[in-house]
Amino acid sequence: MIWSNLDSVYFIGAGGIGMSALARYFVSQGKEVSGYDRVSTSLTDALTREGVSIHFDDYEELIPAAFRNPDRTLVIYTPAVPDNNSQLNYFRRRGFRLIKRSVALGEVFNTGRGIGVAGTHGKTSISTMLAHILHRSNLGCNAFLGGISKNTSSNLYLDPVSKVIVAEADEYDRSFLTLFPEIAVVSSMDADHLDIYHTEENIRKGFESYISQIREKGILIYKYGLNPLVPDHVEQYTYSLDDPQADFHARNLQRCGLGYKFTVVTPHSVMPEIELSIPGLLNVENSLAAVAVSHQLGIAPEVIVKALLDYRGVERRFDVQVQRSDRIYIDDYAHHPQEIKAFLNSLKALFPHKRLTGIFQPHLFTRTRDFADEFARSLEMLDELILMEIYPAREEPIPGVTAGMLLEKVNLKEKVLVSGEQLLRVVKERDPELLVTMGAGDINQFVAPLKEWFLRI
Repeated sequence: MIWSNLDSVYFIGAGGIGMSALARYFVSQGKEVSGYDRVSTSLTDALTREGVSIHFDDYEELIPAAFRNPDRTLVIYTPAVPDNNSQLNYFRRRGFRLIKRSVALGEVFNTGRGIGVAGTHGKTSISTMLAHILHRSNLGCNAFLGGISKNTSSNLYLDPVSKVIVAEADEYDRSFLTLFPEIAVVSSMDADHLDIYHTEENIRKGFESYISQIREKGILIYKYGLNPLVPDHVEQYTYSLDDPQADFHARNLQRCGLGYKFTVVTPHSVMPEIELSIPGLLNVENSLAAVAVSHQLGIAPEVIVKALLDYRGVERRFDVQVQRSDRIYIDDYAHHPQEIKAFLNSLKALFPHKRLTGIFQPHLFTRTRDFADEFARSLEMLDELILMEIYPAREEPIPGVTAGMLLEKVNLKEKVLVSGEQLLRVVKERDPELLVTMGAGDINQFVAPLKEWFLRI
């Protein structure tokens, strides 16, 4: 590996969900780890407690002395970091080895029995479920997750003995093309990241390029109906929530609290009844992908059933914050029209008679521009919409692309646009019985105060 002779690793964008998992990995390998991010978050706080020194001002003077030797330090950066970042340019000028996060992940992933989970949505839940099952089995695993597992309070699983490596195969910036999996999962290929791919056809081709990198005699597991182009050397299986033509599908689905009980039909057998305590039909479907991979790895059905029984989910994925007879509050990462639609459909199946109030923070100007009509149709599934301003992340504003523009397209009687400063007051005035927060920006900072208010009333 390119870092075998290195003492230290420096992260530019250390607090990102993918970057922080790698930072934790390098700490486990005995490397000295430091880095920079724009803002302090719960993730950067956790990394600091684990021995990673992080600062939040973009000054090259803040780079510690131990990370200034180009022969002993690897620099990893995220493509979200702007090109004019002073620390990035400091390392460039001095000839440091700089690699993107995806390249570093590929360096680790490709040395083991790599299982890559791809999809414009669903990959975090599937990969976390799968990592949990593997962790409970004799195989064990190392896993790099795009969310925080509620079973471990981490986005990294470590097992120094296991050769199995689970990783999310991220389509953004074509990052997944650094991965050459033994087993690949594809959950969805919806249009997204059109700033990168430009057309839906191109994103599909991107996923098919990823699929073409599956190792000889490898396996592809994909959602029934996607029908990607699959090379001859790859064995393929499908999964579906309810379509009996899929190789893996659910049968005898029934409610169990907020979760579900069901059996899984495999190509050659019917597995014992699975009980999934986390809510949402979308999570039942995600579990089928995890079960399919586990089945191909030879994990015993009873191990899979037991693991899913105590699986607690992922933070910000159908994350139940308050559950009372009169008040329910659920937080979710949904930031794409299809994700919102799937999330709200699952909610309506659980609570068909409750009035549904949703807070949504659009993520990225380009995504809002490219899918404004689709966002509007998905948000019309709500009874009441509280819309926040667009979270720009790495982007500069685009003329005419605003939250107000999106609000005008939403055909709802009850809708309002609010700033972050107004949000709590507006929620209290509306006094919702079923509230959801949705978005991939900094909307998560409002989850704790909203939960606190719900628990007080």
